[in-house]
Amino acid sequence: MPRYTIDTNDDELLVEGDDAEGLTDVEAARRAALSVLPDMAREKLPDGDRRTFCASVRDEEGRVVYKATLTLVGEWQTL
Repeated sequence: MPRYTIDTNDDELLVEGDDAEGLTDVEAARRAALSVLPDMAREKLPDGDRRTFCASVRDEEGRVVYKATLTLVGEWQTL
């Protein structure tokens, strides 16, 4: 049975997932990767106006099979 892990990166910290995540379906792993991005952004805000958050799904051989990126850009507008 295939196993998938999710690694996350917020431009400062790379966190490698492990097999304990129990992801055996690539579509479930994709959904989990997408769902973690808003949580990552909330945890880091308001720590700057520009940051990229990334979640990668790896298969049991360590190959990245899916990658999702959320880019936050905050800019002051001229009043």
